[in-house]
Amino acid sequence: MAGISHQSSDFSPMEQKIMKDQERSDSKEFVGNLKNGIWLFGLSSWVFGITDRSIASFADGYLSALDLTQLFTAATFFVAWLFLKPTSRV
Repeated sequence: MAGISHQSSDFSPMEQKIMKDQERSDSKEFVGNLKNGIWLFGLSSWVFGITDRSIASFADGYLSALDLTQLFTAATFFVAWLFLKPTSRV
């Protein structure tokens, strides 16, 4: 047992720090890509939803108060979603 080193690996402390920093960077990049992917999916979903609601509203030839309320609500949430765009900090 006297010949066994107490180091956890064969790398120097500087190399271990570089590897940890690289792992953190990879993790941050993954989370950033995930956030952007979710935001883009949500963006396309809102565009589809507003388009679908608009077609359904105009299909009968006139807009009712309920149609206008639904379109206004969807548009408001769409604008709010645009402000939730994740920022890049890498």
